[in-house]
Amino acid sequence: MTKIISNQTFDKERSLYNIKDTEVLNCKFEGPADGESVLKECRNFSVNKCSFSLRYPMWHAKKFMLKISSMDEKTRAPLWYCKNGEIYDCDIRGIKSLREGKNIFVDNCHIVSPESGWRCKGIKITNSTIDSMYFLFESKDVEIENLNMTGKYSFQYMKNLSIKRSNLDTKDAFWHSKNIVVENSVVKGEYLGWFSENLTFINCKIIGTQPLCYCKNLKLINCTMEDTDLSFEYSEVEADIKGHIASVKNPKSGTIVADSVGKIISGDAIMKCNGNVFVREQKLSA
Repeated sequence: MTKIISNQTFDKERSLYNIKDTEVLNCKFEGPADGESVLKECRNFSVNKCSFSLRYPMWHAKKFMLKISSMDEKTRAPLWYCKNGEIYDCDIRGIKSLREGKNIFVDNCHIVSPESGWRCKGIKITNSTIDSMYFLFESKDVEIENLNMTGKYSFQYMKNLSIKRSNLDTKDAFWHSKNIVVENSVVKGEYLGWFSENLTFINCKIIGTQPLCYCKNLKLINCTMEDTDLSFEYSEVEADIKGHIASVKNPKSGTIVADSVGKIISGDAIMKCNGNVFVREQKLSA
């Protein structure tokens, strides 16, 4: 960085448009002029300990670092079309944050943003908390680790997603997704993973009604299930469940093994169903 802009307040439209090789430090983007796009089209820059309260603050940013900063609800769509960036220790509240981004790393952030992360590629998120509806819609090549996530309709129409050591409280997650691996995580929510392809859960706890229906090449390895009635309807599935499944209904093909199953429902099917359900033999204690 060759230039420092510090301890100033900006409220005009495009206040720092197209800055390059610059550090923006301890600045505020707010005020009566209500200017938007304050850091639009900037290159090779960092933003540190700043606060934003104006619309569209960082669009078309490239090679940037955003850290220890806040973007409130007034920023609305704060980060769009950004590439090759790093975001650390930030609080982001603007709706529709991180749209169509590429190669973005997010760490230790708190994000409350409906419709966040749409149509992104090459995103990595670690050690963060996110509250968002339709989170990461139609994104691909994403890695997530140690995330606490809440919000409906997450991870829909995604491709190539890895999630590790996370807690997901979400409804209708992973619909129409492809090539997803979830490991050592808790996934809570109704209607999990419908119409997915190549969805794999490893060492996970799955909670909620009617999970994993209409799936292709579904795998559950060493998982547990809770309140999961009407599971696996019309799915191609290989599942090894430790413990109880509330009920299984008309699996299309494959094998489901569990310690116990409350009810196996067959019949009333609209397609041919040849899935097998086995209750694991209980070992006697010594």
